[in-house]
Amino acid sequence: MDNVRIFELAKKLNITSQKLISLLEEMGISVRSHMSSLDSKVAEEICRKVKPKAQEKATIPRSQEKAQSRTSEVTLAETGRKKPVQVSPGISLKEFADLIKKPPSTLIKILLGYGEMLAINAPLSEEMLALLAEELGLEVEVKTVEESLLEEGEGGTPELLESRPPVVTVMGHVDHGKTTLLDAIRHTDVVKTEAGGITQHIGAYQISYRDRKITFIDTPGHEAFTSMRARGAMVTDIAVIVVAADDGVKPQTVEAINHARAANVPMLVAINKIDLPNANPEKVRKELSELGLVPEEWGGETIFVEISAKNKTNLDDLLEMILLVADMQELKANPHTRGNGVVIESRLDKGRGPVATVLIKKGTLKTGDIIVAGDVHGRARALFNDRGKRVKQATPSQPVAVVGLSAVPSAGEEFLVVDEEKTAHQITAERIARQRARIAGPVRRLTLDDL
Repeated sequence: MDNVRIFELAKKLNITSQKLISLLEEMGISVRSHMSSLDSKVAEEICRKVKPKAQEKATIPRSQEKAQSRTSEVTLAETGRKKPVQVSPGISLKEFADLIKKPPSTLIKILLGYGEMLAINAPLSEEMLALLAEELGLEVEVKTVEESLLEEGEGGTPELLESRPPVVTVMGHVDHGKTTLLDAIRHTDVVKTEAGGITQHIGAYQISYRDRKITFIDTPGHEAFTSMRARGAMVTDIAVIVVAADDGVKPQTVEAINHARAANVPMLVAINKIDLPNANPEKVRKELSELGLVPEEWGGETIFVEISAKNKTNLDDLLEMILLVADMQELKANPHTRGNGVVIESRLDKGRGPVATVLIKKGTLKTGDIIVAGDVHGRARALFNDRGKRVKQATPSQPVAVVGLSAVPSAGEEFLVVDEEKTAHQITAERIARQRARIAGPVRRLTLDDL
């Protein structure tokens, strides 16, 4: 057996590269990364120790998840600890009384004792809730409806988590071949639909490669990438920085690298247009090394792949490396909870009305679900995949176009599936109130010094 790279041996043994690296460390063998080479004798010894195993996916239906939740509630009761009463901001006195199963008159008497006179439908402030909780021996937790829903399905048992496809953002300077690369991967002609060959909007596409799926996001100048990062809703797992071999590093290339670093996203470099006579991949490597992206062949940790999107050269190598980096991250999500994700793009369609392209972060989005996106809500009348085909549901890392919203949401907004129209109205009202509070800001009085 000749020298073999770690990721190749891991693939042969049907285990993850991360697991193989851990095994090597236990054996006292230090390696730098999944691209490091192993001596043939070491590789043979590992092959004898590790038996290839097919990793089984352990899944638990939603009914069992609920049963586990009930079990945890019983455990709380057995230990004598009281479960906190969760309330939304601005809850009325009557609503709170109904929630804790006490007559409203009891709460009014308690507040009167503290000099607070409230009507039955008046909203309770956090201070009043704290007073009532202390008097009644309760633990009250103030949470928005949105926060409560987002916490559903969080954590849980590891058995609920399933492997999901990686989400890859393709970035780079204008006209360096980002969309041409995606076009070559999808075997469709997207570039011709763009004005002047420059991307006018964000496209999210999912492809199948060697029985595995990869989701790609094409960005126009990275505005949406920045927007998603600013809102804390970054869903990108891997950034592919596309650099033209004949043009080298440009301002938007540097900007793309900075965005990926700020979002703490691993990067791969695709040196495109190597088919051109004036292509100079070594120059690109040198320029990127100065920016901190040192190629693995130069002793660094960044994977570089030389490609020609136009001639479809080395695209298999690029996809292989993307899957390798994804395996190192061990990407997982819970598909059994309510759908939650990010709006990638949105538009007003003449025939369909408001249409939002969303990317699922966790859970499952189904036709007929009530969703909230930003300050917009509605029922998902229809879902379409990136090929324009109607689908019944969308799972983690899958992009779909949603038809049925009341208005066009902003790109980068988080969306959430809710059970009732009433809940959707509550969440949109909360979001609008927070937005107004941010815009208004604290009121500052004008002083004589200012004048």
